[in-house]
Amino acid sequence: MTLATANPSQRGIIENPVCLAALAIAVIAAATLAGAWFFQLVLDIRPCPLCLEQRYAYYLAMPLAAFLAYFAAQGAPRHVLMAGLAILLVATLANTWLGGYHAGVEWQFWPGPTDCSGPLVDFGKAGNLLEQLDKVKVVRCDEVQWRFLGLSLAGYNVLISLAMAAIALFGFVRAAKKA
Repeated sequence: MTLATANPSQRGIIENPVCLAALAIAVIAAATLAGAWFFQLVLDIRPCPLCLEQRYAYYLAMPLAAFLAYFAAQGAPRHVLMAGLAILLVATLANTWLGGYHAGVEWQFWPGPTDCSGPLVDFGKAGNLLEQLDKVKVVRCDEVQWRFLGLSLAGYNVLISLAMAAIALFGFVRAAKKA
């Protein structure tokens, strides 16, 4: 179907940069979360604490972008849409930084948080030390569990978050130009 043969409501969505950007971000965030849950539940690749923190941006971006797309299609005020895109931009850039930090921890460029990459020091009572060690299953932040083309999941998170930030910036700039 071409743009000329699309019905008017489809043409409105196609010509609305905020709606397109928000829809793209919502779909990317949903697909990324589905992939993360697939790796965790199907492939049994357990997330470390930093991996779980990196999901927060997607848990924010997915519903916010979906609402933003809906309201953009309904003709919401431009300043409201731009504020939503700004929030998405900040969240995805922060997640890009967090993913880069995590990848750096995995490559041993800098130390990670002590709760997932430092030594285990608090064992409680020494009498049940072996029993406690058997129960504790710490997923370390500084050990890569899976790589593809040389990148870990943290590395892919950097690329995905950066792409979502670029899309949010595109929507923001295009909306600002329509003033």
